[in-house]
Amino acid sequence: MKLNRVMWGVILLFVGAVLLLENFDVINFYWRNVWSFWPVFLIIAGVNILFNRNKSETGNIISLAVLVLMLGFVFYRGQQPPHNKNWIGDRLTKDLDLDLDSAGDDESQNIKFTEPFIVADSSKKTVLNISGGGTSFNLKGETEELITADVERKNGNFILQKETSDSVNTVTFKMKDKKGNWSLGNGGNNVDLRLNKRPEWTVNMNMGAGEVDLDLSDYKVRSFRFDGGAASVDLKVGSLLPITDVVVKTGVASIEISIPEASGCRIKTKTGLSAKDFPGFIKIDNNNYETSNYNGSAKKIFINLDGGLSNFEVTRH
Repeated sequence: MKLNRVMWGVILLFVGAVLLLENFDVINFYWRNVWSFWPVFLIIAGVNILFNRNKSETGNIISLAVLVLMLGFVFYRGQQPPHNKNWIGDRLTKDLDLDLDSAGDDESQNIKFTEPFIVADSSKKTVLNISGGGTSFNLKGETEELITADVERKNGNFILQKETSDSVNTVTFKMKDKKGNWSLGNGGNNVDLRLNKRPEWTVNMNMGAGEVDLDLSDYKVRSFRFDGGAASVDLKVGSLLPITDVVVKTGVASIEISIPEASGCRIKTKTGLSAKDFPGFIKIDNNNYETSNYNGSAKKIFINLDGGLSNFEVTRH
């Protein structure tokens, strides 16, 4: 099979996958960011010419590797909210003396969501499911309610709902749709969360691109799971429960996790080309790390990291 056909097939698969993920609200993808990085495709074409003059197998492998790497870069950049408000860029806009600032410049809307706390909630496990692309999530402290969410909304609609059984509360906060995602002036959403400290929490986050800043050190967190694409995550956990599980699966992301120094911790990694920085941990083998007090500590934290091209850092406080 000719290399050119394979490369075009990979590109078509990439575009189709991105469109499908957008349709299912898994990611927010800003196609105008791709336009800003159009020279990437010149690099792909140049490598193809340089390494395939003799149609060697090694040249084919190099060309495909560069293509995959460049498409990964485009996938990452395409999920970042654009700095400029138009497709042709700030520099060209100034040269043409065009005023496009008002084109599709949606105003933000502030919305507050609240789920009341009842006495029976104290003894129940509470599962919090969070999802939404192109959003910044921040934990701003505690509340007397079960959960509150102050949303600065620029696109999409959010919902907060609760389902209750005898022993478990399941709270879901998610972006319902992405109205206006294709307008020129979209920015990211901002969500300030507040949680009640009395329940035992299990937190599951699923998002394409965005930022997460959660200080959960004063909360009873049984597990925290993050599944995302291109994201920045700053997580701090405490030691109010005997065991805490932290699971992170990412594509291209920056992950910073802080754990109590008194807790024993084991890290298991499956990180591909990712960077790893675990100060104070003992390397057991290429994929496993432990703190020196792991065996003797009454409180334990288990961290599982899985990422393709990310930066993972675990520190102790």
